[in-house]
Amino acid sequence: MTTCVALRHIHFEDLGYIEPLLRERGYDVRYVDAPVANLAAFDPLADDLMVVLGGPVGVYDDDTYPFLRAEIDLIRRRLAAGKPILGVCLGAQLIASALGAKVYALGVKEIGFGPLTLTDAGRASPLAAVGAAPVLHWHGDQFDIPEGMRHLASTPVGANQAFGDGKGVLGLQFHLEADLAHIERWLVGHASELAQAGIDPRTLRAQAADAAALPDTCRAVVAAWLDEAYA
Repeated sequence: MTTCVALRHIHFEDLGYIEPLLRERGYDVRYVDAPVANLAAFDPLADDLMVVLGGPVGVYDDDTYPFLRAEIDLIRRRLAAGKPILGVCLGAQLIASALGAKVYALGVKEIGFGPLTLTDAGRASPLAAVGAAPVLHWHGDQFDIPEGMRHLASTPVGANQAFGDGKGVLGLQFHLEADLAHIERWLVGHASELAQAGIDPRTLRAQAADAAALPDTCRAVVAAWLDEAYA
């Protein structure tokens, strides 16, 4: 059976819209909760696909959260083996770090729904399916584009929103996968962050109600990426 492992950092930031697509394509999907798992015993090459999900900590918080070092190491091993890997938000930052790129505080919080500006490389990538549709931004950090990766997308707030190699690596700073039927989990789970950033949850709730295209956008992008990764 074809398998996918998702490295999860907080319970409500899961595969969301990606999971049903994977199951339709015959993947057996399992989660590994990275903060509490025995990552030293985890084989990063055992699964056909790896997805590294988001979370509320930063790559540079590894002294406070030592599991991040072990996670970066296993991501590095998977990258070296050339096996497909998708990173979302923190997951993309971890992949960038494993590839030797810097990850740092952006200086502001980019939280809310908004469009992307695709680069020429982005328009020739699976992200072309996004078009002008809004995606969910929820971060305060940014990665540099790793050496050997293509810069795919930007926003006025964060210049580096996505990277990929056109083969089997894709890093997304934003969220296509967030199931908007469960947006309340995000609003409650990140209530302190929203309050500190001065963002009214009611604004995000209203934006989510207007983001009806997100499930189809996520499906189109991930399907195109899987086709590219296994071409």
